[in-house]
Parts: sequence; structure tokens; C-alpha cells
Amino acid sequence: MTPQNEPRPSKAERTAQAREEARRIREAHAKKEKRNGWLIRGGVLLAAVIVVAIVALLIVQGTKKAPETAASGPVPANANIYGGVVQDKTGVVQHTSPGQVDKATLPAAPSAGASAAATDLASIGIAPSAAGKPVQIVAYVDFICPACKQFETAYGPVLKQWQDSGKATVEYRAAGILDQYSSTNYSSRAAAAAACVVDKSPDKYAAFFSALYAKQPAENSAGLSNDELKTMAKDVGAADIGSCVDNTTFRPYIQYSTLAAHAHNVNGTPTVFVDGKQYTDTTVAFNAFAQPIIDAKK
Repeated sequence: MTPQNEPRPSKAERTAQAREEARRIREAHAKKEKRNGWLIRGGVLLAAVIVVAIVALLIVQGTKKAPETAASGPVPANANIYGGVVQDKTGVVQHTSPGQVDKATLPAAPSAGASAAATDLASIGIAPSAAGKPVQIVAYVDFICPACKQFETAYGPVLKQWQDSGKATVEYRAAGILDQYSSTNYSSRAAAAAACVVDKSPDKYAAFFSALYAKQPAENSAGLSNDELKTMAKDVGAADIGSCVDNTTFRPYIQYSTLAAHAHNVNGTPTVFVDGKQYTDTTVAFNAFAQPIIDAKK
């Protein structure tokens, strides 16, 4: 029978066929939606698992203890046991290492709620200089401390002027006070790298000091890597500090001098002393505070 001669479906049959086609379409759509739903739920579950894994990894990493710094260690040449590098009109005051330091010999830090003023300064080498001698300026600094960079930018030139004129010695004590503001103890690492420089290349210390502030990392960051610190030393012309940094040679020294600062209630940076007088009123410019003390020196 030719197609032209086939009987046409009745209206009822056409209606039934349409309903059947609609049913198949609905079932196919439902299956597709179900399949997509599983895919979405699976993707969300996978993402959640990944997030949990990352959080767990961060927690594990965060609770890992950093390698312990030795309790004792050498003091770099051309520095003192308090963490200081003294500069006068000739540059860094050069001398042999005064030996070793041991944190077990330090007194305990003052109890919480103690006075904000530093205490027993003479025992950490802070005192008025003798008559006829340059005024002693001591500054506790931290290489990740933004306020220290601001202080150096504002007053570094006048400090250098007093130093070069012979009116004052300028002693920087780089500390690890703000280690908690870096995931890698950058404050102590940078201070130890500076100690490596002054130990072998005292004539390059000032340039390295300036470079550390010029490239100061943000707080709460990892800070510059050890390799970057080594490169910075090389760039300013210092002798190779690679083994000194890699072997953490002066980390015990920085730990000791930082704890010594805490023991005498020096807990922030910059903390600055001029002939034994602490600069505390920051509403007064530092040079306005220091100049009368310098002028009064006989």
C-alpha cells in the first residue's frame, strides 16, 4: 500500500501520540535535571573537600614549630653584645668580636603592667657619654617596622650630620621584636643578615641598612627570602654572606639582644635614646628633642 493510501490516524490517536511524546520529553528532561543535580552536588562536595584539605594543611603548617634558635652564639665583629653597631665620624667603629652571648644569663622581662619607660639602661650600655665626648644616640629598630622606616626617612639625614660632625655617635640595634608580623621571622632574619655584613664588611653596613628599608616588605608577609638578603648584600659590595645566613650564625645573637631589650622594657620600635634620655613624646620632632641635648654637651 502506498503512503498516500495509508489510513490517517484518528484525532484520538493523534492526541494519544502527542501525550506520549510529551511524556517522553518530560522524562528525558527529568533525567537530565537529575544528572545535572548530581554533577553540581558532586562539584560542590569536591570543592568542600578541597577547602577542608587546604584549611587542614594551613593548620598543620601553622602549628609546626620553627627550628629552635640556639641559646648561645657568637657576637659579630664590629658590634656589641647589646645588638648595636656604633658609627662615628669615621664610619662603623671597628673592633674584634666581644665573644659569645647566652640567653640563659639574661634577667626576666618586667611583668605585665610595668612602666612603659625602659629600665636599668646602664646595664645595656645606654648612658650619658663623658664630658668632651660625642653624645650617644641609640636606636632600637626592626627591619619590618613601618614606623622605623618613617623615622629613618625623616631623621636619618640629621643623624648622619651629627655623626659626621663628631657631635654624636649613632648606634643602631636591629632587633627581632616584630617577628610575629611575618610568617618567616623576617625581623630576626634580616637583623642577622645585617650582622653578617657588619662582621665581614663593616664599610658596607650603612648601605645594607639603607637597602633593607628601601626594600622593606609589608607587615604580615613572608618578607624577603634569605637568597634575596644575600643578593642585597652582594649588590652593596659586601663580602659573601651566604654561609653566614644559611648557617644562621648570628640568629642566637639577635635572639639574645632582642630578649635583652625586652628584659629592660624596650618592647617597641623605634625606641631611641639620646645620652640616656628616652625619646617618648612623638608630638615633638626628634631633632627638636635631641638638639638641645647635643648643644648642652661640653
